[in-house]
Amino acid sequence: MTRISDTPTAWDDRTQLTTCLDYARDTTRAKCEGVSAENARKAILPTSPLMTLSGIVNHLRWVEYYWFQVVFLGEKDEGPWTEEDPDREMRIAVDFPLPQLLDEYAQQSARYRTLVADNDLSTRAEGADRHGVHVDLRWILLHLTEETARHNGHLDILRELLDGTTGS
Repeated sequence: MTRISDTPTAWDDRTQLTTCLDYARDTTRAKCEGVSAENARKAILPTSPLMTLSGIVNHLRWVEYYWFQVVFLGEKDEGPWTEEDPDREMRIAVDFPLPQLLDEYAQQSARYRTLVADNDLSTRAEGADRHGVHVDLRWILLHLTEETARHNGHLDILRELLDGTTGS
């Protein structure tokens, strides 16, 4: 797989922020490359039964949905989670092939790239976060980069424990 670069093509805020988020997204895909279908669904941490490669990828997909569509655009939350099962997106991920989850994540990311390109970074979200704050688009990009990078660390650990693959 050809990896994208984490070096932006320009030094304005938008290019730097979107380059870092795209690099983190691409890293997620790279960390899942070549994993078996069985290992993609396997939970190996005794205290984290939802922590699977598939679960993390689906979580990242739905986290972006939440921040862009629910918070930024103010749309109704139609995510898979419920009050009774707040991590349902991770639980149901094992019902889908990992390549499908990665493709859906990539397609959604492409739509969000357009959304980001069409809006000023200082634009305040229509919806509020869970603390009642109307964050701006810049903060959402920073948050998603942090969240994706943190979960890429989880993917690193899981992948090494599952099949010995390191790096990427």
